[in-house]
Amino acid sequence: MSVYKFLLSLSASVGLASRMVAQAPPAAQHPGVAAVPKTLIIAGDIPPQRRSAMLASARAFYRFWSTGDETFLRRAIADNFVDHTLPPGRPQGPAGPRAACKVFLAAVPDLQVVVTQQILAGDRVVSHLRFTGHFTGQFNGTNGAGQPVDFIATDILAVHGDRITDNWHLEDNLTFLQQIGLFR
Repeated sequence: MSVYKFLLSLSASVGLASRMVAQAPPAAQHPGVAAVPKTLIIAGDIPPQRRSAMLASARAFYRFWSTGDETFLRRAIADNFVDHTLPPGRPQGPAGPRAACKVFLAAVPDLQVVVTQQILAGDRVVSHLRFTGHFTGQFNGTNGAGQPVDFIATDILAVHGDRITDNWHLEDNLTFLQQIGLFR
């Protein structure tokens, strides 16, 4: 049993009331997306089965962002998904992430999403993310010239059952726009 799995089972068996921190094993990383967080903090009152469902939906969501594969999106979010920080022009519901991902992957086709840390408490999964890649596509009428892209984002996901129902998110769009030359 890996140290990571041991710590997860230990937190469940001894009923830690505060938190558990584990470093994810490198073997758990998925090409194109590190959806397994480098640091994972879990409230001790979340049962193992519930914890697994919460993490599975978050992992599928970030795999979708890295790959554009809508199979991951369908596994991740509920039909009644609500984006509480919806940017102007983006549709509400599952169509919103679908449209945003398509635009972003057209600009940065080699996008890598790394979940640097995650916190599970109650029905929430809070994820701190790092997006990297190269602007080789097109964004907002501008063609990329291979500029490196490296910016952070944070999501607060509400997970009910085995699907994400709500998202509150904040991306460092200023850094992204500066890196691709659209804002100085």
